[in-house]
Amino acid sequence: MESTQNENIEGAARLLVETIENGGLIQAYGAGHSFAGALELCHRAGGLIPTKAIREPSGGIYESVEGVGTSFINRVDVRPGDVMVVISNSGRNPLPIEMAMGCKAKGAKIIVITALKASMNLKSKHSSGLSLYQLGDIVIDNQVVEGDAAITLPKSGNKICGMSMLATSLIIQALTYRTAELIEESGKIAPIYKSQNIDGGRAFNENLELPYKDRLSRT
Repeated sequence: MESTQNENIEGAARLLVETIENGGLIQAYGAGHSFAGALELCHRAGGLIPTKAIREPSGGIYESVEGVGTSFINRVDVRPGDVMVVISNSGRNPLPIEMAMGCKAKGAKIIVITALKASMNLKSKHSSGLSLYQLGDIVIDNQVVEGDAAITLPKSGNKICGMSMLATSLIIQALTYRTAELIEESGKIAPIYKSQNIDGGRAFNENLELPYKDRLSRT
């Protein structure tokens, strides 16, 4: 992954640096199990401030229903200067596609994390015919195989062990590190969450969140 995705991760990191320096918000969304990737990026110890995970109320149950994403994103506080990280392994379902469309319409930049080869081989379920990767300003390929599961059981031939969240977590941590590194290379201190379970951690975090407090507490 390092040999093929380093340029994309570098570009995404520079976009996040620009967002932070200009007072924008880094937001992340993933439908269904991909929401775990949003949580990996947002509001966690060792992670960047300001970040916010966007949770769609159905938990992805209506991921394949067109119009749900459009209705939801219209109620989400996304502004020009923000970045939305949209995570979907297949990139074919209407909900994440409409999340990306809606955020672009609001003036935000889109970083897509997807299984690019698999997604290109799958037909979009959205009436536009677009897949998620076609909406990204930057696309990072997690290189997971079609169907996600990577190991074949010898007796049944069934596939087991989905790899998308492992690969996505590695991408997000590499992106977080490079973003912080670029900020510190410029002579500034990167805004990083401390664990709330260490003495003074909660107060430290709340102080860094103050400039964004209203936005971090809103959908």
